[in-house]
Amino acid sequence: MAVPEKPESKCDVLIVGAGPAGLMMAAWMARCGINARIVDKRSTKIFSGQADGLQMRSLEIFDSFGFADRAWKEANHMIEICMWNPGEDGTIRRSDRIPDVPIGLSRFTQIVLHQGRIERFFLDHIKKYSKDSLHVERGVLPESLDIAADLCDNHSPDSYPITVKLRHLTEEEATPAQSNGSTVSDGLFRSNLADDDTDDLIAKSREKQGSTEIVKAKYMVGCDGAHSWTRRQLGFKLEGEPTDFIWGVLADVIPITDFPDIRMRCAVHSASSGSLMVIPRENKLVRLYIQLTEIKPDASGRADRSQITPETIIKAAQKIIAPYNLTYEYCDWWTAYQIGQRVGTNFDYKQRVFLAGDAVHTHSPKAGQGMNVSMQDAFNLGWKLGLVVKGIANPSILKTYQSERRRVAKDLIDFDHKFSRLFSGRPAKDVLDETGVSMADFKEAFLKGGLFASGLSVDYGASMLVAKPGDAAEQGDGTDVASSSKTRVIGKQHLASNIKLGMRFPSFKVLNQSDARPWHFQERLKSDGRFRLILFAGNVLSPAQKSRLDAFCARLAASPRLKPLLYTHIDVLTCHSAPRTQTELLRDFPEVLHPFSARTGWDYDSVFADDESYHEGYGDAYRNYGVDRESGCVVVTRPDQYVGFVGELDGEEGWSGVEAYFGGVLVG
Repeated sequence: MAVPEKPESKCDVLIVGAGPAGLMMAAWMARCGINARIVDKRSTKIFSGQADGLQMRSLEIFDSFGFADRAWKEANHMIEICMWNPGEDGTIRRSDRIPDVPIGLSRFTQIVLHQGRIERFFLDHIKKYSKDSLHVERGVLPESLDIAADLCDNHSPDSYPITVKLRHLTEEEATPAQSNGSTVSDGLFRSNLADDDTDDLIAKSREKQGSTEIVKAKYMVGCDGAHSWTRRQLGFKLEGEPTDFIWGVLADVIPITDFPDIRMRCAVHSASSGSLMVIPRENKLVRLYIQLTEIKPDASGRADRSQITPETIIKAAQKIIAPYNLTYEYCDWWTAYQIGQRVGTNFDYKQRVFLAGDAVHTHSPKAGQGMNVSMQDAFNLGWKLGLVVKGIANPSILKTYQSERRRVAKDLIDFDHKFSRLFSGRPAKDVLDETGVSMADFKEAFLKGGLFASGLSVDYGASMLVAKPGDAAEQGDGTDVASSSKTRVIGKQHLASNIKLGMRFPSFKVLNQSDARPWHFQERLKSDGRFRLILFAGNVLSPAQKSRLDAFCARLAASPRLKPLLYTHIDVLTCHSAPRTQTELLRDFPEVLHPFSARTGWDYDSVFADDESYHEGYGDAYRNYGVDRESGCVVVTRPDQYVGFVGELDGEEGWSGVEAYFGGVLVG
């Protein structure tokens, strides 16, 4: 007897896949108060293996949500990279020590931590802000997708153009199969060496007449991995080619070894047995990425999974690391993969169905980019969807997702293509060895790649959200994101030379005007769905500058467009350059910069000074930001901390620029 379907339901956003990208998207939905659902075909969250590297930009994002401290305390911190290369006699020797990340880019450095813990931080955050209304529905996967194309351009609150049939699996069906004969958990079911099992799961559930339900949604986001079911339904492709490089992963082991740098991140090139990367983890664990030179792709271009076991992987590692010994008694998880770089042809369908993470870009894991770039895809899209669903932002801003993130994905693929080949290639024996890899080139790639890998070099092109000059399509991925903007706004980059339009707002220390506490200014840009209007007020003790500040604030306080959105969707922050002890919050700053509430009094947390602190030195923020200390400027940051506009701080031209910027982004 067939199990009856559950009643039809509706939601604003349906998220498919509860990995890091899906959970990042769900976190935005919780913070923005959106009626969303998130489903995943697996029965349980990750308890072992998977990604572990957290780059600096990801930690800044975690801090904006409020849980970076949890990751920071639990993780192993990556401070130094050691490079081991073969000498003239073929024996590996330490050739270099370099910093793990470039110095001074962020208040964070790179860390490594089990992906399961990272997902736990997201789950706790989602629960806190959604009050349990949004939670991961496990053992649930989409079976069919129907999109009413004629409704996609209708962004009314009652328009639900997406219809999805969801299938509910049993615990047994939703549990991934493991390799025969292995006593250690494996992650091959997630590897690119494995076929997708979604269709098999659906077929088996149909045979048992499992339960289904119909969901209608306004938007859908496929965060369902490299084998993405959502991408297949849309007919989109991943473009690129696999390589012949096969790598095994022991993730994670407690190694027993005399190798001296086992607690350092290491890149080891052997003379003829391949390469190895060492990633030291928390709790004495170590992750080993091992090139499997004896495993070759077959005629179909894919390696035979049955040839790969923990035993073959550790034997390959022992050859690479010789003459040092390497064994283990404890292994938590293992997998293998074939290096390939591919990027999606499309990241969305009619700005209604979106793809994020591995669903639109795949590459080698050794540069620590997979989880980070996937989360940053969703970080870019989540607030845009949230504000569009709430009717705050124009739906046209959704076009910028593909323009911005596909360009990043292309840059990532180019970076990984070079980096993975340098890592997997045979070391050159001498300068005449043209087929070998120069270890000097490898080191240079490591150093130059550090800024890209950190996530801090992301530079979004011109659009209604980024007031840059130049060709918007050329600066993005070729998508036209300029024609739908009502007016073209161009910011004045020279007024804040180091606050780059299209890049994340950098961080330097400033002092709270009211209590003298030092803060990294970026810490005040929380991920709560609000734009930030940042006033670099300059020298407010100068009568002329005070007059300009007062004029700008008077226009802001009286604006028919922006006044209703102040503090709820546009937060106002101020940083002045006058001595803190010579200025007063209530005397020198207009009320719009520190609003009064009859219940909670004045706002004491929004005005800051660029001055020296008692205990933490001098941030010298104006100089580091490239802002004139006398005249200042005004900066608009998007809800994801990226800089949208820079203009003058005055009541005429400066105000008209701010008003025009928001006019192109917000409804009304």
